[in-house]
Amino acid sequence: MYTDQQFLDAQNLLAQLVACPSLSREEHGTAAIIQDFLAARNIAFHTLGNNVWATNKQFDASKPSILLNSHHDTVKPNASWTHEPFAATYLDGKMIGLGVNDAGASLVSLISTFCSFYEQTLPFNLVLAATAEEEISGTGGIESVLKSVEFPEISWAIVGEPTDCQLAIAEKGLMVVDAEVKGVAGHAARNEGVNAIYLALEDINNIKAFEFPEVSPVLGPVKCTVTVINAGKQHNVVPDQCHYTIDCRVNECYSLEQVLEILRGLVQAELTPRSIRLQSSKIPDGHPVLEAAAALGITTYGSPTLSDQALMHFPSVKIGPGHSGRSHTADEFIYLEELKQGIQTYQNILSQLI
Repeated sequence: MYTDQQFLDAQNLLAQLVACPSLSREEHGTAAIIQDFLAARNIAFHTLGNNVWATNKQFDASKPSILLNSHHDTVKPNASWTHEPFAATYLDGKMIGLGVNDAGASLVSLISTFCSFYEQTLPFNLVLAATAEEEISGTGGIESVLKSVEFPEISWAIVGEPTDCQLAIAEKGLMVVDAEVKGVAGHAARNEGVNAIYLALEDINNIKAFEFPEVSPVLGPVKCTVTVINAGKQHNVVPDQCHYTIDCRVNECYSLEQVLEILRGLVQAELTPRSIRLQSSKIPDGHPVLEAAAALGITTYGSPTLSDQALMHFPSVKIGPGHSGRSHTADEFIYLEELKQGIQTYQNILSQLI
């Protein structure tokens, strides 16, 4: 099914997307490019904000629907770029440009795959969603699309992110917790007051020493790390407040709410989560996509990095061309052979399911 023309079309689409700045919440330009690409192939599409989605031509509501999803927003380029970030630069078999690896190559590979299956009668439906605001976990991206009354009910999803075309079958959730410890102010020269910093240090030691008993075979243990701390205003005053922040990476054995309650039992601080939206995920054992991956010899693993999977309340896997370590780096690149591999991998998985 794979053709060289599909690769060339995907490569040209990726170059167009790179040349159009698409920072999170500013993706209108790349949304228009994706719409034009689909319209040129007579594929009907829907829009919601800067999100673009479409269903296969033979869509049948009685069949299960597989979501093909990736994002077209990017982070800001850092100051270390030596090439123009908003242009496709070809060098040594690579395309260099902002967002080509995360997650442009995955996105255009999924779009190419969707187009190749678009007119076929399948045992399932395909739903393509090119979404916004992934890099900031914004509410105007996949979350808004999934809440739309027009969007089809999804059975499971393939999320396009750079994984070296290995299949991430589980992904850690993320919860950021703000902690406030209250003490009693006093003069530092006298034995008075209750030092909120010392109370916070007790909390931090408890967090550091605690091991969550449920360890995932694919994601490992829950990891809670204190990453920010702030207290005190002048040298001679015992501080009555100390604030610190906990970064929680949660495996599929716990909900974010459960982790929050366990932390509250460990500390004196008042804990306030910034969000409990970004839950962990794991594809159920025996799922057809796992059987397809096994038949194709695709390696599976558990991913420590976050994606739009965290906002999906149905089974999902993460797979795509490129390497995760290149994301958000200067002179981000994708090998053109990786782009070709991405298209072939997605097509092979769906063909195996057929």
